[in-house]
Amino acid sequence: MANKRALSWSVALRDLKDDRSRRADVREERLRTMAGLRGAAPALSAWRGRSGRRYVVGVHDLAEPDLDEVDEAVVIAVRRDDAGIAQAVSIAASGKGPRERLHRNWLARARQKGATEMHVHRLAEGEEERRAVVADLAIEPEQASA
Repeated sequence: MANKRALSWSVALRDLKDDRSRRADVREERLRTMAGLRGAAPALSAWRGRSGRRYVVGVHDLAEPDLDEVDEAVVIAVRRDDAGIAQAVSIAASGKGPRERLHRNWLARARQKGATEMHVHRLAEGEEERRAVVADLAIEPEQASA
């Protein structure tokens, strides 16, 4: 007597669809091309938004002087767990003018939430596109504004 398992295609397709919807969460996806590079290579990573779009970011320490040089970018304050998995704790868009730059209190709030890294996405062109990126990456509605 042979044991045969009948595969139901409808069940398999449903499971596949469920798997895709589970993966739709905002998450960091490390760039494979960066794995073997050391030394002078910039630290790069990527974030996948709810829409499925990928945003390449530069990875920096969360330092106050760095905020002065961040303009026209989307900034993600990140903490890592013991396994090294990144979690966004705050997301903000920064503009060109002094009024539009990130505030020091944003940095303080991010540190209180355990952030140790700042991931900077500089490829969004214009204020409207930066807002769209923030909305796509935001975990909670309040994160869409800094």
